[in-house]
Amino acid sequence: MRTGLVRAGPRRAGGWTVVELMMALGVLAVLLGLALPAYQSHRNKALSKRAAQDIVMMSAAIEAYWTDNRAYPASLADVGFGGRQDPWGRAYAYHNVDALGRGRARKDRALNPINTDFDLYSVGADGQTHGQVSHRRSADDVLRANNGRFIGLGAEF
Repeated sequence: MRTGLVRAGPRRAGGWTVVELMMALGVLAVLLGLALPAYQSHRNKALSKRAAQDIVMMSAAIEAYWTDNRAYPASLADVGFGGRQDPWGRAYAYHNVDALGRGRARKDRALNPINTDFDLYSVGADGQTHGQVSHRRSADDVLRANNGRFIGLGAEF
């Protein structure tokens, strides 16, 4: 006598097949490929903003030094920022334009000095810079220009 039950084939063990696993890893790789550049861009913008804030603070200390001494400091150590590092772990660059000479100061696209008092900048994420701020190696530099009226990325100057 038959009871009407149909016997199923062999029971499948739980888990993913190799094809399902490879598809899941492929989707994950695509998502990471899209998200990682966006994260890096956001991170670099945040670090550049922090460097700009540091430059504003150090510029104020340098201006206060000038007010007290009628001369710009020889180095950042003279205003208490000697060991200060930018967000990428490199020392900030400072040059007294009067001591350095305007011929050796950083320049804009038309080769005019970007500051007449002092240069203060970070070499940015790539760690490279150039004397002319319109050069591609200076594009990510965070700099002070126009005697403090501009503080931002070299690419935006």
